[in-house]
Amino acid sequence: RRHLGAGYAMVKMKVGGLPLAEDLRRLEAVLEVVGSGDRLAVDANCKFDRDEALRYAKALAPFRLRWFEEPCDPLDFALFAELAEVYDQPLATGENLYSTQDVENLVRFGGFRAGRDIIQVDPPQAYGIGQYARTIEMLAKHGWPRASLFPHGGNQMSLAIAAGFGLGGAESYPGVFGDFGGFADDARIEGGTISLSDRPGIGFEGQARLYRIMRELACI
Repeated sequence: RRHLGAGYAMVKMKVGGLPLAEDLRRLEAVLEVVGSGDRLAVDANCKFDRDEALRYAKALAPFRLRWFEEPCDPLDFALFAELAEVYDQPLATGENLYSTQDVENLVRFGGFRAGRDIIQVDPPQAYGIGQYARTIEMLAKHGWPRASLFPHGGNQMSLAIAAGFGLGGAESYPGVFGDFGGFADDARIEGGTISLSDRPGIGFEGQARLYRIMRELACI
């Protein structure tokens, strides 16, 4: 409720830390707040083996969620392909894929469906903006629209990259990561969207606590 009140139109919750039945009870409780499955994603943080991933996929399917994120090891392309055969709603992964070659192997061998599934590469961890641009170019050759790319990270760099490249969106982690998380102090979220300032670069000067830390480091 706090996130919706802050202007967000979609939220994400973790699954896999409790038995499936309890996760489903939690999911239903969140759906009562957000209203519909397309406003909720779930993230398993790569936890499940094959049997558990398939069991969760079957149980989650009726909820028609925005996406089912990282159900298994990010390099288990065979299992991803198997999940894509039985789970019609979007799958998501990518924050633990760092090279353009790994992402290409995902879309070649992992059963990921262009225009449906979501790729969540974290640009600062994946060799920076230049290499991320090459990944976008590679995905375009495989028929992937930019709307299917959601940079991971919840930071100002990923937000600026999403805006600059015209991507589907960017993750956000309100209240997480201390001074290194969140967006500029004057940022306002309305209806699930945010407007960037005209500050140069990623504009971290607009985040006073982070700017103070960076300035002290630069003076050491």
